Amino acid sequence: MSSLTIRTDPEVERALEGLTFGGVSRSEAARTAILEADRSRRRALLRAEAESLRDDPEDAAASRELAAEMDAIRAW
Repeated sequence: MSSLTIRTDPEVERALEGLTFGGVSRSEAARTAILEADRSRRRALLRAEAESLRDDPEDAAASRELAAEMDAIRAW
């Protein structure tokens, strides 16, 4: 495991105080914040990709065609 050293400013210190209230260590608060930021970034990328596909006329047409094919199969 590696370590990370960061410089904090008053705003970050206030945030850390809030995140460590109740006994959470500064290290644990930082690890949690980094993991949550990464999950948020990945969700945003997936959302952007999904919106791009939704707005792509060719992809929408292919989806409608596949849905029609699946409906035909379901009829059996």
